Amino acid sequence: MDNFSQYELQTPTNQDLEITFTPEEGTFHYEYRVITDDHYGSWVSIENGDPITILLDQTGENQIEVITYDKEDHSTLFQSGTYKIDKEAPKIRTSAPVITFEVGTEYNFLEDLTVEDNFTSNLILTDNLKEIDLQTPGEYTIVFEAVDEAGNKAVKKVPLTIEEAYSNQLFVIQNIIFLTLCIFAFLILKFQKSIRLEKRFTNFSVEPLKDRRVSMFDHLSTFYVFLVKKISKAFQKSVFLGKYAKHYEKYVGVANKDFSCGMDFIASKTIVSLLFIFIAIFDRTIQLQLLHFYEFCFPMIVGFFMPDIIYIYKYKLYRKQLEADLLDAIIIMNNAFKSGRSITQALEIVAEELKGPIAKEFHKMYLEMSFGLYVDVVFQRFQERMQLEEITYLTASLSILNHTGGNIVKVFSSIEKSLFNRQKLRLEAKALTSSSRVIVWALFLVPLLFVLVIQLINPGYFAPLFASSLGLLLFFLVLLLYGLYIWIVRKIMKVRM
Repeated sequence: MDNFSQYELQTPTNQDLEITFTPEEGTFHYEYRVITDDHYGSWVSIENGDPITILLDQTGENQIEVITYDKEDHSTLFQSGTYKIDKEAPKIRTSAPVITFEVGTEYNFLEDLTVEDNFTSNLILTDNLKEIDLQTPGEYTIVFEAVDEAGNKAVKKVPLTIEEAYSNQLFVIQNIIFLTLCIFAFLILKFQKSIRLEKRFTNFSVEPLKDRRVSMFDHLSTFYVFLVKKISKAFQKSVFLGKYAKHYEKYVGVANKDFSCGMDFIASKTIVSLLFIFIAIFDRTIQLQLLHFYEFCFPMIVGFFMPDIIYIYKYKLYRKQLEADLLDAIIIMNNAFKSGRSITQALEIVAEELKGPIAKEFHKMYLEMSFGLYVDVVFQRFQERMQLEEITYLTASLSILNHTGGNIVKVFSSIEKSLFNRQKLRLEAKALTSSSRVIVWALFLVPLLFVLVIQLINPGYFAPLFASSLGLLLFFLVLLLYGLYIWIVRKIMKVRM
């Protein structure tokens, strides 16, 4: 408890102050008010001349004004000194949420540190850097403490990662990448020079009827296919890869016309994976850093499975187009049977009349039957390639007709009517579920859009996820849950015909 003082300025304190004002003799009554940071409080009247205790509990610069009145109602103004009350702790901010540097390099830990106080800049800043061995790689935590004149204390913990010095290794990698780029640039210049020489010589030679010059893209494409064939030949020795390659046999001739077996697709995925790893290494080398284990595995996995998206998309597009044209093929075959044509002739007519995947498949079946394969075998192979229920019905019907006999025109008329009703029902179901499918896509994209908006507003918001092992575990768990969520919603919304 302090007495009212007109001259003394109190040092900042984080405690409430009780100020006693004692009026002079002859004071009949008086009134007072408290001024905090130029905000004037209400007057409080005291109807006698007794002392009063005034409580100051607001953060800021407090001042007391008192007006006393004697019996003749003469007033006297008294103003106290400034009482500084500081109950707010200092604020410690860092521009880097995680500090990372290599052993042997100099780092100014206070450069990214900002300490502010609402009263004074006379702060006491301490840290635990003396307790951390900066020459030993590992993960640590720097604790900064700031104390102001009033005794308020603020604590800030910053993760610290000390990495081994990879300067020599980075220098070697940089030289290798630079040499590779130089060789690549030299080959491009050499190729351009040969093109210019070819153009000069064409002025003195007879131009062929057909331009047989090959573009640089065609050269790269040819080299890529050649590299795929070489890697595929080496992978043929692996039993595991041989079994895995069987899953890609259905993409042969559909996803890529240059690939002749499933192993070619595995070789292509391997090349893309290596390309992703090279890009990741190049990116880290520019930043004068080396890849961590997860930074190596993630591009490798993404690069290996990225081509599957293209393969699946092309295969589904192929199947949808085939499924859409199948009814036309059945109608043409039925008309051919009505005119007395055989199955082989009907397949040939379909291959000639229609275009696209259905013509390609029926031409393949026509060639198989021309080479002596039975109808059952030809359509069974067609059903195994496409895996469509309509083709299963067609294969079963032809197999029964081939073994037991019957009116093929009536059978195909029934199949034609069944496929027409099925296609009509499918289109109606697609129209009825269009709004639901839009909602599903919105549910898929809203979380990604939400993450993108947060990243644009606060780029460092998700940085803690990649700063520790626990954060990475949570990140992969979120991706797993999101993938499970998409799978469940698609299963619920899928309409089976």
